Amino acid sequence: MKQSIKILTTLVAMSACFSALAGGILTNTNQSVGFLRNPARDAAIGIDGVYSNPAGVAFMPDGLHLSFNWQYAMQTREIMGDNPLFALGAKNNGQTEKKFKGIANAPFIPSIQAAYNKGHWSFQFNFSVTGGGGKCEFDQGVGSFETVVGAIAGKMMGVSSALNQELAPLGASVPGVTGYDVDAYMKGKQYYFGIQLGAAYKINKNISVYGGLRMLYGIGAYEARLNNIRIMNGTEGMTLPVYFEGITQGLMDARGTLAANGQAITDGINSYVAGYMAAGYTKEQAMQMPEVVALQQKGAEVQAAAGRLQATADQLAASGEILAPYSNGVNLKSDQKGFGIAPVLGVDFKVGAFNFAAKYDFKVRMRMKNDSDLPAATVISATNKFVNGTSVPEDAPALLTLGAQWSIRPDLRLNVGYHHFFDSSAHWYEHSERLLSGGTNEYMAGLEWDINRKFQISGGAQVTRYPLTDEYMNDISFVVNSWTFGLGIGYQVTKNVKINAAYFQTNYSHYKMNTPEQNMASLGLTIPAGTNDYYRTNKVLGLGVDLSF
Repeated sequence: MKQSIKILTTLVAMSACFSALAGGILTNTNQSVGFLRNPARDAAIGIDGVYSNPAGVAFMPDGLHLSFNWQYAMQTREIMGDNPLFALGAKNNGQTEKKFKGIANAPFIPSIQAAYNKGHWSFQFNFSVTGGGGKCEFDQGVGSFETVVGAIAGKMMGVSSALNQELAPLGASVPGVTGYDVDAYMKGKQYYFGIQLGAAYKINKNISVYGGLRMLYGIGAYEARLNNIRIMNGTEGMTLPVYFEGITQGLMDARGTLAANGQAITDGINSYVAGYMAAGYTKEQAMQMPEVVALQQKGAEVQAAAGRLQATADQLAASGEILAPYSNGVNLKSDQKGFGIAPVLGVDFKVGAFNFAAKYDFKVRMRMKNDSDLPAATVISATNKFVNGTSVPEDAPALLTLGAQWSIRPDLRLNVGYHHFFDSSAHWYEHSERLLSGGTNEYMAGLEWDINRKFQISGGAQVTRYPLTDEYMNDISFVVNSWTFGLGIGYQVTKNVKINAAYFQTNYSHYKMNTPEQNMASLGLTIPAGTNDYYRTNKVLGLGVDLSF
């Protein structure tokens, strides 16, 4: 039970920023400013195709092509929790609803695309942040964290109320409980750095193929603090040790009263017995007299009350031992690292004014190894995700992309695309992928117009549909369905230099789920059922430069 201090902190630390800026769960597909300008790049031919259409890069002119991209992503995540326990919070104004807001800014998301074309061959390199991409900070923690503290207060509220009803006739009392107060904070960050190396071969003027390897290096760092846990008695806050001292004192006062009453009853019995014996009765006869029998019954009642108080004291002592580690607050720091590698295949086919392309990224097997201050497994299995020295499965799912481009005229192109992420075939911690109803699907469309030799504008949209279920969703790490639009410009500074700028915004639908009752038997706590409403925002600015030599 001494590991109980870790239960809350690991729940907090699980707020890993598994946040796709655009794409399936754990995957970012926005690897260039060209994508921000128009997400439907799966069949476009350009240097950004090193990621989105590597086979098509073979149709670019001979020479060295480079693209340097910078993105600034501004994200928020909000959970509107509704649970009866929130009404007990000193800062919650008696409301059962509470908003938990996280800020997840990523001020520097870089990517580099490079290709060297010679004859039929194209040798390519890509560096990007293919997952995560920032840090998330919740200055009030999250609901699943606070409800545990609320459950502690709720339990103590019932204990105090029952005790005071029993102690009042004895002239004793224990501190009343009206709620709780707590200061919570958590922060997490995660990056999946990706390097892709490969080569495309132009079989003829109409078709090319690509083969490569994608290597991922994942890092995560999580910090959680839980301070100033207090049991509230009106406006007065008590730490858990102070509260249990008050309980102990009330029980001592009650036992003192019971002891005095018991002694008075004993003295009364002895006095009656002595009087009857002086009158010639035997002791056995005296003990059967009505006055003595009545006192004996009262004595039995006093003894029973003393036994109940002793049992209560023993139970409270056990509870106090379990909950005592929370009294001084808790802190947790955890780091994770992992590496994985998988093939990438692609094909591009040109016919007339149309270009078609497909790419398949194989699943990357990732195992994130923990370096944390959680030495062993706790009574809650989910906390094992952060046990020091263990490796956690966090695969990057396989991805199939299909795209088509129609050159309506030489200066105007229409693009469409489709992505399918095989999320349910990946392996994540405790096989959470099995809680999904399938894989993520994305649908893209966009236009690109060369206004003149210098200026180019483009815009497009993307719809993302996740296979979410209530069983999968939680307030520690979540995604919701969305639609995205991007727009931007390209400016050909010289023959060899082009600048790209874009704005990209994701609009999310909200997801409301029912949270089931949780019975934390090992701690003697119950968290009642409630609801969570999930919301997100995402805005990205991008700036890049393309070079050709």
